[in-house]
Amino acid sequence: MQRKHFLSSLLPAALLLSSEQLPAKPISLKQPHSVKIPPYLVAGDTIGITCPAGFISVEDIRPAVQLMQSWGFKIEVGKTVGRRDFSLGGTDAERAADLQYMLDNPQIKAVMCARGGYGAVRIIDQLDFSKFQLQPKWIIGFSDITVLHSHIHQNYHTATLHSKMCNSFPQDWNLAEPIQVETILSIQKALTGEKLTYTAPPSAFNRFGKATGELIGGNLSLIATLAGSKSDINTKEKILFLEDTNEQLYNIDRLFFNLKRSNKLNGLAGLIIGGFKLKPEDEGDEFGKTLEQIVLEKVKDFSFPVCFDFPVGHQKNNFAFKCGAKHFLEVDANGGKLVSA
Repeated sequence: MQRKHFLSSLLPAALLLSSEQLPAKPISLKQPHSVKIPPYLVAGDTIGITCPAGFISVEDIRPAVQLMQSWGFKIEVGKTVGRRDFSLGGTDAERAADLQYMLDNPQIKAVMCARGGYGAVRIIDQLDFSKFQLQPKWIIGFSDITVLHSHIHQNYHTATLHSKMCNSFPQDWNLAEPIQVETILSIQKALTGEKLTYTAPPSAFNRFGKATGELIGGNLSLIATLAGSKSDINTKEKILFLEDTNEQLYNIDRLFFNLKRSNKLNGLAGLIIGGFKLKPEDEGDEFGKTLEQIVLEKVKDFSFPVCFDFPVGHQKNNFAFKCGAKHFLEVDANGGKLVSA
């Protein structure tokens, strides 16, 4: 056989071999994806209550159970309610098993975390979301539950509900303050698919503008501590809302530097600053900057709108936000307005 014929006969095989050995082209993390919106609830649907974080008693969830039943929902109380392992709502194994049951049970259409505190990060890697992916349902809570919101959004592209939990329901609904009533009713509205609009008062520190994008966020401390993990959120082209409690100003400054240095402010569509309950500073050891100054210092190199004093966080005016769902944000001289899709 002539040399050129020999080489040409090898060419198809060589091409086949090389194509088989080449690694598959990696999927870009920047590819667009559609967020799944869990089915909205109707009368007769079941809401499960569980404790993935801190302890709460059966008696303390009673007002929440009674009110959600008055909305027409059935309630299934998890085994961790009333369980206690020091500050946690049962051992890690008990809390993981209870939440797993609720994720997997097709009869449970939404899962309300009874309270925050601490503990969700201890069980997040033990959970199997395969059945949840096939039949998504609303996961409800805030504070420490930011772990679940971030993990589900980043890995399963499914909307969740950032809202008050059982420990925030008033003991006597008839004596509740109007803002308590309004914020708790926003949970019902969100779960049943009503379009939600929230407003914030004007602030001299606001930066005007408009933004459209998926709404993500939650507790600032939790978001910072999730950086680099499987639960870390991608903020590009999204509206980020932040809140925190029981932190000193110097640590708030450190946490916002974490956002900036981890590129979570790069490409952001908009920033919402909710409630921040700050620890009092020691006399003679003041940090020297306000919350607003800390935030504006970190965002000065970016042009997205910024809205302060939004009704979300560890405070009475803590409305239900559909994390992951598309929202429209407008900040102008009248204050801020956030509208769900």
